[in-house]
Order: sequence, then structure tokens, then C-alpha cells
Amino acid sequence: MTDGPLWIREAEVATLMQLPDAIDALEHGLRAEAHGEALNMVKAHVAWDGGNTLHAIGAVFPARGIAGTKTWTHTSRGAAPLLILFDSNDGSLKAVIEAFALGQLRTGGISGVATRYLAAADADELAIIGTGKQAFMQVAAVAAVRDLNRVRVFSPNPAHRSEFVTRLQSELGCSVVAADSVAAAVDGAPIITLVTRATAPFLSAAMIAAGAHINAVGAITPDRVELADDIFPRCNRVVVDSLPSVQKLSRELIDHYGSRQDWSTVLPLSQVVATRFARQPGTDLTLFKAMGMGLSDLSLGIEVYEAARRRRIVNGEC
Repeated sequence: MTDGPLWIREAEVATLMQLPDAIDALEHGLRAEAHGEALNMVKAHVAWDGGNTLHAIGAVFPARGIAGTKTWTHTSRGAAPLLILFDSNDGSLKAVIEAFALGQLRTGGISGVATRYLAAADADELAIIGTGKQAFMQVAAVAAVRDLNRVRVFSPNPAHRSEFVTRLQSELGCSVVAADSVAAAVDGAPIITLVTRATAPFLSAAMIAAGAHINAVGAITPDRVELADDIFPRCNRVVVDSLPSVQKLSRELIDHYGSRQDWSTVLPLSQVVATRFARQPGTDLTLFKAMGMGLSDLSLGIEVYEAARRRRIVNGEC
């Protein structure tokens, strides 16, 4: 029996971690960051040929002895993300994790954490804008932290919209309806999630009811935009996964806060989690902006790696 590096495939990730576990692991990792026990690497990316992008993110948990980087190339024909784990003490390779499923858990799960702390406690309806590969996990993550009665769905592609509604209806125990516009989808909705590849703002302040919480997770490169600038003055709380990444790559927040050279009101999610922030009565809007960060992937990757090692030891494979 050897204890060499592991290659953990997509199917195994899906059996080793479920969404509630991912949300818990993310909270643990965010608390570690707030207490100085985890360090996040600022995201790097390069773009070419009108939309193809190469990304690299990473983090280190010194007390757990693991550092890791995740890299992937997003192209019009697909992507194959990998999370690579190293021993933070001697640099040896511990594991390579196929990270598409893990990335969905991370991206959905971080919105679940943000919604848990920032949305109204009685929020029971979600508007989801976008029906791509990340959308289902975004809905599932909100449903994991709030008791949803209804989900409203909008995509500019009617076929995608209909297919997504059908999928949600078959897998969620609540009402799911299609909306024929962004405005109709978000009208009065207490939780709004944006997960699109839009390059121009489509959500404005006038569309949004008082008391709503917004998860904006689609615009993760400077060429992409979802939010109109007039939303920010209405926000009582603006929270981000990684402030350095937002300052570098989020055109929406750079245009608003960078132009004013004042980021003092933008808080990292780790601080919100560590202080156990509770939404106050009378709050107008809260906004969570996610860019994707290595600390999130590594928080999940460590748990997947340790679960995989336990399984292999039990099965005599390690």
C-alpha cells in the first residue's frame, strides 16, 4: 500500500461532497481567512480570440499543511479545470482533482453562504437570471439556506429558459415559473441571482424591490457587466469574496468605487462570516459580488482530498 499523489476524478468528487458539505466547508475556510489562518492568491487571467480565457487562482492553509492552485482555460468548446494540491511544508504533490463539479459546488456554495448572512430571514422567493452550467447549483445553494416557495427564471433564450424550468420543477419542491424579461423576473423578488456572460448592464435599481439581496456571480472578467451603476448607492452592504480580485477584474465595482478611490464600504465575505453579521430591519439592498477565489476551491478541495484518502485506505487502494 503506497501513499503517493492522488488523481481524483469528477465522478468521485460528486460522491465525496454534497452541497450542504460544501457550504459548511466554505464557511470554515472563510473564518480561517478572517483569523489569518488562510491566505488567498489574487486571481490572474489572460484573454484571447474574442472570449477565450486562461485563469489561475490559489490559496494556502498553513495549519493544514496544504497549498493549492486551480487553473483552467475557458473556450467556446469547453473547459477542463484542475485543482492541484501541494504539501505546503515540502512542496510535494498531494493530489490533482478534476474540478468542474467542485467548481460548481464552490460557485453555488459561496452564494449560499452570502445568502445565509445577507438575505432577509423570511426571504422565500428567488429570481435567477441566466440558465447556463452554473445556474442550477446557484438555485440549489439558495434553497439550501432559505425555504423557497417560488423560483422565477429568465434567460433571453426561450428554449434554455423552458428546459431550465422543467429541470427545476423536477428537482425542487417549490413552484418554478418562467419570466419573459429581467424586469418581470426580479419584480418584488427578495433574492436575485445573476449568473450570465453579459457584456452590458441589464439590472438597474428601479427594477429591484426594497429589502432584496443580490448575488452577482457572472461578470468575472473586465469585459463582462451585469449591474447598472445606480444599484450601488442603494446598497446598505456590499460584500465580495476577494477584494483584491474585485479591484483588479470587476468592471462594475471598479467603475463605481475605483473612480471614487474609496473602497472602505466594500467588505470581504470572510469578515461577514467571522462576525456573524445579521441583516438589520429597514435594510434596502445587500449585494454579494463573487469573482471566484482559490481559497474557496481549496476549502472544498482539502475536504475532498481527505475523504478520498480515507476511502482509499478503507478499500486498500492507497
